[in-house]
Amino acid sequence: MCLAIPGKVVEIFKTHDIKMGRIDYAGTIKTACLEYVPEVDPGQYVIVHAGFAISVLDEEDAQKSLEIWRELVEAVEKEDAEALRNAPDQN
Repeated sequence: MCLAIPGKVVEIFKTHDIKMGRIDYAGTIKTACLEYVPEVDPGQYVIVHAGFAISVLDEEDAQKSLEIWRELVEAVEKEDAEALRNAPDQN
């Protein structure tokens, strides 16, 4: 499943003559193939699907998307906290 979370390219390298990159997702580093986005440079954001970067995002679009993801995570965390407060006592 592709969640379309932007990741920042922190390193580009070749493996067996294939363009690869290390992608930073808020501190989690994953490796992805960059052959479909040959124009990408370190510091740019990409969307990765099934181990392949499929598009490059500019900084503004990446930050907008990341802000929406942060809001979603906060909403889920708030909902979970409320559910725990309202859970029946198991004792």
